Amino acid sequence: MHIRSSLLKTIFIAGVLFSQTVFGQDARELFNTATGFQRTGDYSNAILVFNQALQLEPDNFETKKQLGYTFYLKGDLNRAKTIIEPLLNSKEADVQVYQIAGNIYVSREDWKVAQKMYEKALRKFPESGELYNDNGNLLMNFKMYDAALNSWLKGIEKDPTFPGNYYNATKTYSFSNNPMWCILYGEVFMNMESFTTRTAEIRNILLESYKRLFNDPSLLNSVLPDEGKKKGRSGDSGFSQAYKQTMGKQISVITGGVDLDALVMVRTRFLLDWDNSYASNYPDALFDFQRKMLKEGLFDAYNQWLFGPAINQAAYRGWTALHKQEYDTFSKYQRNNPLKPRPDEYYNDGKFSLVNAGY
Repeated sequence: MHIRSSLLKTIFIAGVLFSQTVFGQDARELFNTATGFQRTGDYSNAILVFNQALQLEPDNFETKKQLGYTFYLKGDLNRAKTIIEPLLNSKEADVQVYQIAGNIYVSREDWKVAQKMYEKALRKFPESGELYNDNGNLLMNFKMYDAALNSWLKGIEKDPTFPGNYYNATKTYSFSNNPMWCILYGEVFMNMESFTTRTAEIRNILLESYKRLFNDPSLLNSVLPDEGKKKGRSGDSGFSQAYKQTMGKQISVITGGVDLDALVMVRTRFLLDWDNSYASNYPDALFDFQRKMLKEGLFDAYNQWLFGPAINQAAYRGWTALHKQEYDTFSKYQRNNPLKPRPDEYYNDGKFSLVNAGY
């Protein structure tokens, strides 16, 4: 009797474990099916299958999150809010669920709720570039330009590999009297997000920023930083002055206007002068990236990609056709050796003055 009881108990436990395994597998398969529907825009089927998965695993955080997100995508903001809000208090709450909640609140125009939610999210995830980016977008809706820019700059400082903050900072600086940061952040962004409509938008801003920089000599006026001054862990610490002083030395190259040949010459001479004077005090991943392109003999092709379509689309296509091997070599190098901004190379002092109200 004891043996039979033990055997039944063993069979029962094995059956429970087997059922849990099967249910777990079924739930995962349902989740994958639902996300497939979600990706293709079939939100009704996605919702149906996510709900089936939740019948098997009713406490699954990820499934609930994606169900709420699908309701948001479908436009059912009330259902989305009902599902997502409780998840914000879960110990499993991640960056993505806060982003989804932010999208829901903004779509509902619950501005104050969204603002408080982002403040809470950033206290929990102070290194999240995504959250700084979304918070900046919200503040821009309030026309709080300085606060929005500061959020994007904080995102660059805390999470330098997330591209969205560079994009928004570049656009914002394009309405200021400081094209230097458009030039630096714009080029970083283009290397991180290389072939989108946003890339084309920033390419135009980058070109215009070089024109503005050399059209107004006062923008290149600077007080030279102390020769022995080292960079701090954050803030400018003389970087801006060093940049302007070094770029100001190249102004004679631009006498015939800002065209591609002049830009290649300016940027080449800038790198050489920077290496001689400031590279050790202000290490910078972007300048290192440019230097490697120069060393590999790919700097011309890189600058063609960077500026060519904005200067003259037909001439750019002609150049790439005539120099196909060189351009293909550059493209392969760019794919295999992407720019990777480094932490602790943040030099922005956060100063901002809006001079163009067209934002």
